[in-house]
Amino acid sequence: MQRSTMKTWFLVHKWTSLVCTLFLLLLCLTGLPLIFYEEINHLTGAEPEVSAPQPGAKPINLDVLVAQALAQYPGDVPLFLGWDDHAPTVYVNTGAQPDTPPPQMHTVVMHAYTGEVLPVPQFNEGVMYFILRLHTDLFVGLPGTLFLGAKALLFAAAIVSGFVIYGPFMRKLEFGTVRTGRSSRLKWLDLHNLLGVVTLGWALVVGLTGAINTLASPLQAAWQKNELAEFTAAYHARPTPARPFASIDKAVADARAAAPGMTPAYVSYPGTGYSGEHHYGVFVHGATPLGERLYRPVLVDVATGAVTATPELPWHLKALLLSQPLHFGDYGGLPLKIIWALLDLVTIVVLGSGLYLWLARGRASADVRVAEIQSGGLPIAARDIP
Repeated sequence: MQRSTMKTWFLVHKWTSLVCTLFLLLLCLTGLPLIFYEEINHLTGAEPEVSAPQPGAKPINLDVLVAQALAQYPGDVPLFLGWDDHAPTVYVNTGAQPDTPPPQMHTVVMHAYTGEVLPVPQFNEGVMYFILRLHTDLFVGLPGTLFLGAKALLFAAAIVSGFVIYGPFMRKLEFGTVRTGRSSRLKWLDLHNLLGVVTLGWALVVGLTGAINTLASPLQAAWQKNELAEFTAAYHARPTPARPFASIDKAVADARAAAPGMTPAYVSYPGTGYSGEHHYGVFVHGATPLGERLYRPVLVDVATGAVTATPELPWHLKALLLSQPLHFGDYGGLPLKIIWALLDLVTIVVLGSGLYLWLARGRASADVRVAEIQSGGLPIAARDIP
């Protein structure tokens, strides 16, 4: 590779790394506990042990559960209703108005078969919620989310450029060589390069899926405005439906019938941004490990209770749904999460060592650095560069 080309790649790696390193360290540190989000919630009581239903027991009518949730927060309206795939529980999110943002929602979790209100903390409170907000939007909403998405793309550029310059660097060294007998900087340079190339594939996947996940709100808003609008066009001229709405228990039963072989995951109420202003959105999913991640909305008219459409989600929303669990290693249970955590720790070392190498760089120019790379990392004086 020509020296001018190598210099370009070196500068790309240097500046993309510098611009995103501190934020990537923050994301890696906050992402570590989020990998074990479910396990931590279970240990802290946020997901308590729930008794299995008695043989032959039937679930409580969903309208009764919604009314019970609203009684906990008088003046609220229901926003979402959903099920836990791993426990016989139903949750109901409520808020002061239909477009209440998540930080201001209330949540009531109930036993699906007894109706018992379970003593669980609010999802938008506590240490784990603080960590989640710090990881996803820096507490500034969509601008913070998109900002972190841009940093994730810079991280991907740093990974690719680092891989390009790694080949010439290792031309005169055996793979895995860490030279410990010369200087601390040279040792950390070798470790930085070795750990970086070992975790390259994982870091690229996590970085790109993280960038995709930051587009969730814009993609959902676009779907609401475009694809969903086509199915609700006939309702545009109608006034906002008056409460009380049609039975949500019947709406879920009809959605099951309209999507055989699929299971309801959650229901959105009108005005929440997921199902228009006149419909319940009963989101169902499949039973396979992959199918559990892919949702399909069944639209139910809240005035008449009739199923009006079962639209397919567009490909970009399906890609988003598949990337979300992949980002946190949530596809293979606890063993995969442990692997994800170990790779996260190694990435923290890579980021920290890269920052150290920059701080300990001295006054050498980019030409000097490139010459060191092409010579296998051996220090070269500036006067020796042609």
